[in-house]
Amino acid sequence: MQTRLPHPLPNETEEYRAARNALLDAEAELRAAVEAVAEKRRSLPPGGAIPEDYAFTEWHDDGPRTTRLSDLFAPGKDSLILYSYMYGPQNEAPCPACTSLLDGWNGIAPHVRARVNLAIVVGSPVERLRDIARQRNWTGFRLLSAMETTYNADYMGENPDGDPVPMCTVFQRTGDSIRHFWSSELLFAEAPGHPRHMDQTWPLWNMLDLVPEGRGSDWGPRLNYD
Repeated sequence: MQTRLPHPLPNETEEYRAARNALLDAEAELRAAVEAVAEKRRSLPPGGAIPEDYAFTEWHDDGPRTTRLSDLFAPGKDSLILYSYMYGPQNEAPCPACTSLLDGWNGIAPHVRARVNLAIVVGSPVERLRDIARQRNWTGFRLLSAMETTYNADYMGENPDGDPVPMCTVFQRTGDSIRHFWSSELLFAEAPGHPRHMDQTWPLWNMLDLVPEGRGSDWGPRLNYD
């Protein structure tokens, strides 16, 4: 691939530019691979129909109400992104990693929701999720509890012992049918290193990949940095 920089960067060496051009080729190849994987994802055959129209508890300004999975689909929007957030009733605090992901998502949520439906779900009482959302200034998500349902158990949002598992699940509505489309099953793939199942959508790690320090091996996001 030929570069089209308007001019060399100040004081760069030929060695730097040669290495940077090689990296630029790799970056272009990565972008092409990401686009190819996205096309394969869009080409998946129909997934399994939902076993039931789960009755979640959703937080509204006037308190909790029952919301069915089918109610999460707005008119004209046939895809639903539903993130299982690691904040079970046995957890004193929510998962810092999940929280950093959702902090980033909250900023782009208005853009996402212009095209598709978006919500987060916990296995705790919905009031606990409401409290975290208020603390983090999350305004872009519908807030759900699956505590009275088997949703998280059915869709890998918890392990057999009931401990929460971070899982992003996409559902697709076609007519009166709602089917599973995709889940972040990379979490369970046998691969070296951290499973990083939501890497492409996680602003934190993608930003740190741009700098010499990188992600590091002994650092992780925290709920606060006071």
